[in-house]
Amino acid sequence: MAYPEVVDAAVTGNLEFAVCFSDGLKGRVRFCESHLYGVFEPLKDARLFKQLRVTEGFVSWPEEIDLAPDAMYDAIRRDGLWILE
Repeated sequence: MAYPEVVDAAVTGNLEFAVCFSDGLKGRVRFCESHLYGVFEPLKDARLFKQLRVTEGFVSWPEEIDLAPDAMYDAIRRDGLWILE
């Protein structure tokens, strides 16, 4: 199944952002501190987290950090919110 691309994203709070997909679906994504390890550990730095951007249909940050839109889309379609625990 091909998923809609992310077309817009904006930080809305500490470790949280709003996202909009190409089909109009909108929702929020929240990182829990417990999820900030491995590749996501640099996002503990609030300055880096605020550098969120949309790159080629993905939510991304510097240092080659990104989130695949498929799991995000499914959770937001179901709950309006994707919590990364």
